Amino acid sequence: MLNEHFTPEQCALICADLAHLRLLADLKLAPSIPYFAEKPYPIGRCREIRDEVFALLQTVLPTTKKPGLSLLKNLIVQGSSLQKAWGSLRDEYFQNALILGPWYIDVANDTVNANKPRIEILSLAKSNFTSIKDFAQFVKIARRYWKVDVYRNDVCPALAPYMPLLCVGTSGTSWLGAANDDMLNVAINSNFEESKRILDSLPCAPVKVKERWKKVLSNFDHNDFLLSVGEPVSYCTMYSKHSYQTDLTKRDAAVTAYLSLPKSV
Repeated sequence: MLNEHFTPEQCALICADLAHLRLLADLKLAPSIPYFAEKPYPIGRCREIRDEVFALLQTVLPTTKKPGLSLLKNLIVQGSSLQKAWGSLRDEYFQNALILGPWYIDVANDTVNANKPRIEILSLAKSNFTSIKDFAQFVKIARRYWKVDVYRNDVCPALAPYMPLLCVGTSGTSWLGAANDDMLNVAINSNFEESKRILDSLPCAPVKVKERWKKVLSNFDHNDFLLSVGEPVSYCTMYSKHSYQTDLTKRDAAVTAYLSLPKSV
């Protein structure tokens, strides 16, 4: 059985080979997504970079002769799976990374601070990288990392069981959160109890924000998830009663409704 505990020298080899793949990713991505919230690439682009390097790894690993990548390949051959992961890094940031066996592999380590090394490899146990366990943890990180205020989603209350949060940035623009698989699963796997809990704890959105949403939503044809009115917590209770947590069609319809909205309002 291959020793899963890489030496510092082996980690350096892996970092060097991943840095080459990261360079290829940058050459592709930087021209197409040069800015994120007025900040230059790679700031804020951890998901896109992670996904591009992951795709490159799928192509090169089967036939690689590079020493660092061969170490990763050997782990995979012996049963470890290379997986995409999203979660909390030290409860300071949201981060997209790769997990391979006992290893945390960050190929976008410079997307918060561009002066940091592009690649970081740590034992998963020492990385302080964890999944997001509830909406309260998400809100805590979002407020500090994104510098946003967070309110209950009472602009689209029928969507609130799936996406209970309304984030408002420093410029006043707002968006629903969080519409990724991880946070949707927090809502669904709790039978919407986690959504209900955070909705009960957050204030209502400011009137000016609600008015902007009302104007935007008036341009939509009828969609129950976007245009239904009422109390967000009541929808959580109703969805739980009707077993929406096991209804993939309803989940997909909620996501489709969300995707039809502007990215921010």
